[in-house]
Amino acid sequence: MKLTAKQNYKIIQLKDKEYKSWILKKHYAKRICSVSYAYGLIDKNYNILGICTFGYPPNYNYNNGACIFKNIKVLTLELNRLVINSNKEKNLLSYFVSNCLKQLPKPTAIVSYADPNNNHHGYIYQATNWFYTGESTPKKRYTFEDGSTFDIRRGIHTKGKIVKTEKLKPTLRYIYINGNKKQKKDMIKDLKLKIYDYPKGINKNYNCIDIEMKIQPELFTGGSI
Repeated sequence: MKLTAKQNYKIIQLKDKEYKSWILKKHYAKRICSVSYAYGLIDKNYNILGICTFGYPPNYNYNNGACIFKNIKVLTLELNRLVINSNKEKNLLSYFVSNCLKQLPKPTAIVSYADPNNNHHGYIYQATNWFYTGESTPKKRYTFEDGSTFDIRRGIHTKGKIVKTEKLKPTLRYIYINGNKKQKKDMIKDLKLKIYDYPKGINKNYNCIDIEMKIQPELFTGGSI
């Protein structure tokens, strides 16, 4: 990333209408998720180049870090959507993610999953210093008539007619510890999850459209890097 990145781009919080189109049209899951914080990567021409969203984990066992720490209770979020338009600078995605994390409340524990079923191994998390804590429990994926999907570990989701059922590979779980120096030290010391070496594999990008969307210039007052 060039030293001028901070001058060329800004990261700001987005409104619902600005990030939902990206989730539905560009992200491979094609479905809305729970979002508490949504950030956009914005260029000098007010174009949104990518979005990164965080929400409360659907697994309630992660509430307040219960699945992550032995004793510490802390706000726990999931990085649940991350997409960027194609043909951007090599390190722009890691720059984007790093600066989104800086804008989240502190202290915070953030969990995210890389999905090998979509040829992802979590290299963006490795590049931004997350901890790899192993594989999740395997799921099944149901595909419905409208092309949307639903992943679940047990039972079945009756959204509509199911046209395809797949047994999935376990996803790869990453944890990010977000806080000041002392908070990070305390949280890392209290981790109940084992930390493993980063997994490796061949990533493959999926085909998707690039989205052209601008943001109102007045939104640049505050919320920038």
